[in-house]
This record gives sequence, structure tokens and C-alpha cells, in this order.
Amino acid sequence: MIGWLDLAAGASGDLLLGALVDAGVPLDVPAAAVAALPVESVRLVPEQVSRHGLGATRVHVQAPPSTEHRTWADVRALLTAADLAPAVQDGALAVFERLARAEGRVHRVAPEEVHFHEVGALDALADVVGVVAAFEHLRLDRLTASPVALGSGSARSAHGVVPVPAPAVLELLAGVPVHAGPVPAEACTPTGAALLATRVEEWTTLPPMRVQRVGVGAGARDPEQLPNVVRLVLGEAERPAPASPVVLAANVDDLDPRVWPGVLEALLAAGASDAWLTPVLMKKGRPAHTLSALCPPHAVAAVQRAVFATTSTIGLRTTPVGKVELARSAASVEVLGGRVGVKLAVLEGRLVNVSVEYDDVAALAAELALPVKEVLRAATAAAAAAYPVA
Repeated sequence: MIGWLDLAAGASGDLLLGALVDAGVPLDVPAAAVAALPVESVRLVPEQVSRHGLGATRVHVQAPPSTEHRTWADVRALLTAADLAPAVQDGALAVFERLARAEGRVHRVAPEEVHFHEVGALDALADVVGVVAAFEHLRLDRLTASPVALGSGSARSAHGVVPVPAPAVLELLAGVPVHAGPVPAEACTPTGAALLATRVEEWTTLPPMRVQRVGVGAGARDPEQLPNVVRLVLGEAERPAPASPVVLAANVDDLDPRVWPGVLEALLAAGASDAWLTPVLMKKGRPAHTLSALCPPHAVAAVQRAVFATTSTIGLRTTPVGKVELARSAASVEVLGGRVGVKLAVLEGRLVNVSVEYDDVAALAAELALPVKEVLRAATAAAAAAYPVA
């Protein structure tokens, strides 16, 4: 299963947590992870809300008031001591480490000296641990996301008035496609940015998939410009259609005809499925040959090199083609005291074609000192008797 996040309204810990729960992650999954933290009692309470007529889940984090400002070392010790699954513990540590590094660059201090204010509070801890636990529960093969709306203007924080996007958000999302979005307020929080930077593998529009579930997570605000939601789309990745075989072709009028058998052998050795010559009459009445080679996609480059190396042509036509191929299997029949290989072709469960391997026939004829046509006749009759076509 793959996931895609629609971040047109930005991102925060509660938006992401709401989207995950709305997409079907049992509330017990993030709640159990949050309960494992060695802190005061914290509860997750879901609420069904509407944003611009769009139904969504908002997850409230109910925690006692706390004025404690934890350092990165404090948060690391807290998470290390928590009875969490290893993947959840490692994931949460990775998120807070990104936060510490980003805040350290913004404030020009070492990460170990960073004091988390808002992001060290109990609700932020719960958001991070809950979101990581929910994503681990989904066991996604890949998580992608749209460009992130960050907002604009300014906001008040523990440090005072800061510009929006927040400096730490810009640090966290360096190299990620972002835009201001239509809301003149903070759209993406540092916690949301750190979670995205840690979990998202690719930034793209909705990838090809067969949609199975959609989760809509809401935040506290309800701006007039757009629904304040994050959407999580879950589904199975659409497998790309297999690449088509290619026919390479060139008209050649200046090659010694004695060379052609070796040319065909070289193309087959390079990976062509088939190779053949067609006599043609070119301009000014010049006799020539069209050299053609049917190539599976992976062999095109090698066969092209073989054509240029073994012929005098200076150009090739390449044409993607469709191909219908019958199911086939190999067998053998006893002929005149020897064995000859047989190809069997099946259509819709019915045997429709039987052919003998000519190389085997020729080898047996040489061994028995018989004309090839006699051995071929006997082998064909034996194959027809052993594998009658319906």
C-alpha cells in the first residue's frame, strides 16, 4: 500500500494525526504509544467536525498544563525510557533530532543546547509519537506528498513575534517544494514540518494508484480561504504498463551479401528476439535489403550497437510494436533411435501448434548419415502422433 498527503492547507501534528485516524488507523494505536511516555496522563479524544462542508476527524490532545521547557537531551531521554516499539521509538527520535538541528541552526547554537518550547510540550510530544505510531501501523510501502503550504504573515511564539513561515520550518523543509498558500497565517508548524521531512519520500502530485481509503484530518482553525485539513489518500500503486517491443530497421544497399548471415547471428546474440532480411528496390532502381530486428525493451541498445558494428548503415528506424504471444512449452519425441526437441503452443488451454526443433533434426541426420528431409519427415510424424492438435 502507498500513501499520498494533500498538504494544500499545510501540516501540523494534529492535522496529520486526525487524517491517519480518519483513514482507519484505530485510535488505540497512537493512544497506546502516547500512554507509554513517562509523563503526566495524556488522552487522545477524536471529534467529527466539518470544514467548508467537508467531514473530517479532529483529534484533541488532552494534557495537563505544563510550563516545562525540555531540551533535546530531555526529550531524547524521555523517549528512550518509554516502553515503545523500536520502530516507533526510533521514528520519534528521528523527528525530534531534525527539530533540534533546525532550531540550532536558526538560533545559532548547538543542537544539544536547544530548548524546545512549544514542540517540547506534552501535546507536541503526543502528536509526534502518535503520528509515528500510526504510520508504522499502516506499514506503507511508500509515502508521498504534495508541495506544502506554509502560510504567510507573522505569529507569536515563546521567542516573541516571528515571521511566517517560521524560520525552523524553512530549515526543516529545505529542498522541498513549498508555497505560501492562500491563508495569511501559520499553515505549517515546526512539528508538522519535522514529521513530513522525516516520513515523506517524494513530493509529487497524486501518484497513479487504485484508491482504497481517504482520511481527512482537521485542525482547530476554520479559515475562510479553504478547508483547514490534511487529506491522506491510501491505495495500491498502479503498475506501469510493460514497455513495448521495438522493431529496428535499416535499408542497406552497399553490403557484401556474404556478410548477412553473420549480421543476423550477431543481432540474435545481442538479444534480439528475431532478425530478418527483406529484399527491396530503392531509389534509382538499386537493389537492397531491409534489415529488421525485433527487440525486447532491455535489448534495444545492445542490438543497435550490433547493427552499427556489423553493417554499413548510418541510421536506424525504431518502431514500438504490439506483440501477441502464445503460451509455449518444450518437449521431445523419440525418432530413429534419437531424440528431437518439440515446441508446443497453447491458446486458451488448447494445443494449437506443434513444431520440431530443426537443429536437433539436422544433428540427428548427420549422426545417422541420412538426408535431413527423411529425419524431418519422421520427426514431424512422431510429434504429431505424440501431441495431437485439437
